[in-house]
Amino acid sequence: MKRSVHAAVMLLGLSSLLAVAQPLPADPLGPGRAATSPLSEAQLDQLTAPIALYSDPLIGQILTAATYPLEIVEAHRWLQDPANAALSGDQLAAALQQQPWDLSVKSLVPFPQVLQMMDGNLEWTERIGDAFLAQQDAVMDSIQRLRRRAAADGALTSTPQQTVTTAEQEIQIEPANPDVVYVPYYDPNLVYGPWIWPDYPPFVFGLPPGVVIGGGLWIGFGIGFPVLRPYWGWDRWDWRHHHLDCVEAHSCERPGPWQHDPAHRHGVPYRSEVATARFQAQSEASRRDARGYPTGGVRAPGGERVPGGERGQRVPNMEPRETPVPRMAPGARSAPPAFESFGERSQVRSEAARGAASRSAPAPAPRAPPSVPSFHGAGGHGGGHH
Repeated sequence: MKRSVHAAVMLLGLSSLLAVAQPLPADPLGPGRAATSPLSEAQLDQLTAPIALYSDPLIGQILTAATYPLEIVEAHRWLQDPANAALSGDQLAAALQQQPWDLSVKSLVPFPQVLQMMDGNLEWTERIGDAFLAQQDAVMDSIQRLRRRAAADGALTSTPQQTVTTAEQEIQIEPANPDVVYVPYYDPNLVYGPWIWPDYPPFVFGLPPGVVIGGGLWIGFGIGFPVLRPYWGWDRWDWRHHHLDCVEAHSCERPGPWQHDPAHRHGVPYRSEVATARFQAQSEASRRDARGYPTGGVRAPGGERVPGGERGQRVPNMEPRETPVPRMAPGARSAPPAFESFGERSQVRSEAARGAASRSAPAPAPRAPPSVPSFHGAGGHGGGHH
C-alpha cells in the first residue's frame, strides 16, 4: 500500500544543514588522484539521493556549482559577512554581479542553507560535481531512477510547494509558485522505500535546527525563498536527451547546452581521468595566471603544452575575516576533498580567496559519524500536503 505524503514542518530558525548518518566511504585513490572507472549505479544513487527530489532548477544549479568547489567556499565565506547576509532583492543582485564566481555559484547565494550544506560537506560536493562532469547521462538517470522509486512508494506527489509531473516516463519537479522556491527536507533511507544498495547507503543531510518532521511525514518544507533574477531559471533539463541547457541569454555567457568552465575551477584536481584529460590543464593555467605566474602555458596530462591564462579570471585578494568559520559536523565525510589536501580546512578558507595553497599537509583522520537522530512530531509552519 502506498504511503500518504504529509508535509508539516516546525521552523524555529534557519541555521546550518548538518551531515548525519552515513558518511561517504573513503576515496580509495586518495585526494588528487583521478579514477579510471566510472561510478556504478549504486555509487551514483548514493550521491544523488539527498537532492534527487529537489526542484529541477535548483538541482541544476547545485550540480553545476559543485564543479567549482573552491568558489562554493568563497561564496559561503562572503555570505557569512552580516552586511552581505542582510542583502536581498536588487541590492543582492547588484552585489553578486561584482563577484567573480561562476553563474551557478552565484545562483545558490539566495539559498544560504544549500550553500552552507555544500561547503560543510565538501567531500560530497566534489564527488557529485565531478561525477556530473564525467558521467552526466548516468547522473541524470540516477536522479530519475530515484524519483520513480519515491513516486512508486507514494512519497513524491505535488504539494503546495512544488509540482510533480511525468512526461514520457521522465519526472519533472517545478516550484508551484514561480517566484518562491522551497527546499525539501527528507530522509533518503525512508523516502525511496527499502534501499537496494546495502554496500552504498545514501548520503543524508540532517534537518536544520528547529525543523521537526514526524507523524508519517516523508517530505517536509521550511520557509520559501524568493527567486532572485537573473540568478534563477537559467538552467533547463532535457531529461530525455540527457543534457542541461543554459537558456537565459542575459544570464548565460554561452546560451545552449551547459558547459563547464575550467577557469572557475582554480586548479582544484579532478577526480576522474575523463574530466582531468578535458579540463585540468586549463584549470591549472587559470590558477597560475591568478597567482601572477607567466602565462606561457602548462603541460596537459599527455605532455603537450597548453596556452595558459587566456580564460583565467583573477581570484579577488580578500584577506581572511576575523569572524569564526563554522566547522562541519563530525562524520560528514571520511576523506578530505581534493583541494582540501592542500592543507587543513582553516588554511583552505584563508587561501581560498587568493587561490593559493600548499599540497604538503596530511589529510585528517576519519572520524566515526554520529547516530541518526529520530524524527519527532511535526509542528505547523511551512504548509503541507496530506
